[in-house]
Amino acid sequence: MYHTPCVQFEMSRVALVVVGNSILEGRLRNIMSRRGWSTEICQDGDKAVDEYVRLKPELVFLVLDLPTMDGHIAALEMRETDSNARIIFVSSKTRLSKTQDAAYSSGAVATLITPVTFSDIDEKWEEIMGDIPAAPGLPDLDALYPELEEPTPPLLPPLPELPPLPALPTVPEPVIEKPKKKRWRKLKLLILSVLILSSALGIAHYLEYVDLQNYYDELLTIIN
Repeated sequence: MYHTPCVQFEMSRVALVVVGNSILEGRLRNIMSRRGWSTEICQDGDKAVDEYVRLKPELVFLVLDLPTMDGHIAALEMRETDSNARIIFVSSKTRLSKTQDAAYSSGAVATLITPVTFSDIDEKWEEIMGDIPAAPGLPDLDALYPELEEPTPPLLPPLPELPPLPALPTVPEPVIEKPKKKRWRKLKLLILSVLILSSALGIAHYLEYVDLQNYYDELLTIIN
């Protein structure tokens, strides 16, 4: 049985593992630990780019199918940030052709097929740590992003038709009768005459010159 010797190194070199599978994450962590590397795990494509900028790892393991951002785009983002980004794509046999296309586009240093073993990485180690290929897909990075359509606001339901307001009743204009000036003047003269006469009779009655009882009927006749 072949045993690969465990190479002891100081834990200073960092590998970023972005594969979205706990079993594969554990396997890669174990393999890289035996080579003296520490590993950082990330399960999100978009966050992986931020983690790459923060950690500046010497090696990145990527798969194509990742949440929020495709692994191909994430690899190109890393290469755009750092032309020396050293990327390894990991793929199943069924996805190998598409993964190899992404690896070529992003200038990956190697492609591994699951299940990954220590001997697989050992055999490709010189290739992994060799020259970093160019990334021919970088000029088309913007075109790889899906076009995001601006959400269309929902249409508001039409307002219900309101019944017509009832017609307001027509208010007749008040008829103001103008007083008859001549009649009012006659009435004023009559009242004034009665007052003068009443005053004179009252004085006369008081002085016992005139008996008002004799003129009562005549006064009623004048007033009416």
